[in-house]
Amino acid sequence: MPKKYIVFLKTIGRSWFLILVIVIVIIAFFNLLAAIWMAVITLILFLLSYVPKFMLRNKLFIFMKGYYKIEDELIAKKFKKPISKIREKMFELSQVQEKRKWLIVFLNKQYIYYHEETIQAFKDAYNKGYSEKEILDALKDYKITTRAEIKLIKDTLAKLNRLSDRDISVKEHKEKQRFT
Repeated sequence: MPKKYIVFLKTIGRSWFLILVIVIVIIAFFNLLAAIWMAVITLILFLLSYVPKFMLRNKLFIFMKGYYKIEDELIAKKFKKPISKIREKMFELSQVQEKRKWLIVFLNKQYIYYHEETIQAFKDAYNKGYSEKEILDALKDYKITTRAEIKLIKDTLAKLNRLSDRDISVKEHKEKQRFT
């Protein structure tokens, strides 16, 4: 029995706006001034319901800027929010990252944020003709630990058209190292 009661309240909670509009229309037949006041208050409440979403997104983005690399699970722990909500926000951010300097990738069923300094260091190493192993060694200070991350960063940047052609190829770089 209690479960049906909770489901009923959730259903009402999801459609509170429609119920309130119907009530305002009914009140408008009897008292127009009261209906106008209720409509204004309803509109203000409706607009205020979007404020927490923007606040979380801004807090999330400001928090992530403090790290070279951070995973969604750590963010969820720090914010004390459900992992699903954090992943949803990171997914939204990952959809608008074409012209951003930072990068969000999805690897091993989790979202990972990379700071703009990390991405710039990656681009510098990539343009110098470093192989994946050399790029990994160059980015140890930026908390990048696996070749899979390097490959995914490279693929994502290429997909977003944010990775320019190499100044020197890997083969040329290796020959240059061998003969010097």
